[in-house]
Amino acid sequence: MTRIRFPDGFEWGTATAAYQIEGAAYEDGRGLSIWDVFCKQPGRVQNGDHGDVACDHYHRMPDDVALMKSLGIQSYRFSISWPRVLPFGTPQHRRVQQPINERGIDFYSRLVDALLAAGITPCPTLYHWDLPQALQDRGGWAFRDTAAHFADYAGLMYARLGDRVERWITHNEPWVVVTYGHRVGTMAPGIAEADVAARATHHILLSHGLAVERYRAEGQGGAIGITNSNSSYEPAEADGSCDGAVELARDFDTRLYTGAVLGRGYPDSVLRHYEARGVAFPIEDGDMATIAAPTDFVGVNLYSRTRVRPADSGLGFTVAPPTLPLTPMGYERAPHALGDFVRFLSAEYERPKIYITENGVCDNTEPVDGEIDDVDRESLLRGFLEGLHRAIEDGADVRGYYLWSLLDNFEWSFGYSKRFGIVHTDYDTLQRTPKRSAGFYRDVIANNGFD
Repeated sequence: MTRIRFPDGFEWGTATAAYQIEGAAYEDGRGLSIWDVFCKQPGRVQNGDHGDVACDHYHRMPDDVALMKSLGIQSYRFSISWPRVLPFGTPQHRRVQQPINERGIDFYSRLVDALLAAGITPCPTLYHWDLPQALQDRGGWAFRDTAAHFADYAGLMYARLGDRVERWITHNEPWVVVTYGHRVGTMAPGIAEADVAARATHHILLSHGLAVERYRAEGQGGAIGITNSNSSYEPAEADGSCDGAVELARDFDTRLYTGAVLGRGYPDSVLRHYEARGVAFPIEDGDMATIAAPTDFVGVNLYSRTRVRPADSGLGFTVAPPTLPLTPMGYERAPHALGDFVRFLSAEYERPKIYITENGVCDNTEPVDGEIDDVDRESLLRGFLEGLHRAIEDGADVRGYYLWSLLDNFEWSFGYSKRFGIVHTDYDTLQRTPKRSAGFYRDVIANNGFD
């Protein structure tokens, strides 16, 4: 095989999210999040699982940083638990004397310091789905004030960590937050209403823009961006009959979120879809300019492809049945999808700076004699990286790659039934055991590529 080598300076990282790994849900002044509440509702999460303990990263953080260092990880994308630092969601809350939880901020400050001491670049995500329940009780993302509260929260974290953090992500996957949390209702907060979904879409993107404006106003000298959930859309038939469906799917996914952030506005097809249902996006003067506040990079989260064909109702397209083998998560084994999507994004938006902020494989291989031989994960990771390398050779400006995930963890509505980690978590003992894929990734990082 020809040796694959990534550009000089390409950054290799791994990613996690607060609710999925931290645990300590009721310790040190942390407030309730919408996921704490959602998980305790019967039937919402597989096996009744929840994140009360998760991987106990809150208490085991120094060991987890040492583990990353042993693997050669260069950058770590983690998320800040909004209710851990602001239990009521906003520093303007007056029902308590000290709304800012200093113990929560201290945890993230110690994490940043530990990463820097280990030679690992910190990359915090401000919102990875754990909205403070106190804000949900006031309307959540359907309520315009939540966007302003998010900007205040962002400003607090810039002030406390900005002297050491030079790369920030505002939101993780607003498409998922809206679609599954507010349109379908299978994720927190469990709402299934089209009008709420439209308002949530707009206010989440508005909050991103407000947070970017706050970042610039406070003279932060680093970089800030947003990351979205993406799929590489493909026509179910090769005769051209599905090409329009592909473009519609891209409208409701990439163009609605990434496009709006990059100054293209909301796609007409999406606005017409909601208007036909008597729903309008709550756009006020200046909102779209705020949403398009200049960002420094676009984050891409991608795991597979989606085949689509036209439909006479609903969104105007529908997902076609898979034709490739599936991972335990139900995703098609389609490693070409990452490179294909990066090419599309690069062409669509005039070659923006890109970070792959999540990409990985669900592989539930269990330990045998202390070894986890997750060959399927390694095989698919090779394919993803080969495709990404080809996209870079074709001109895409990709600066780094964050593998999802460092640890097996709480996989939202699937509970602990799905394992994405390159490090195995024993949920009874909380012992960490690096898998075969961890060794593969360590070697990729050391060589900036692979054979």
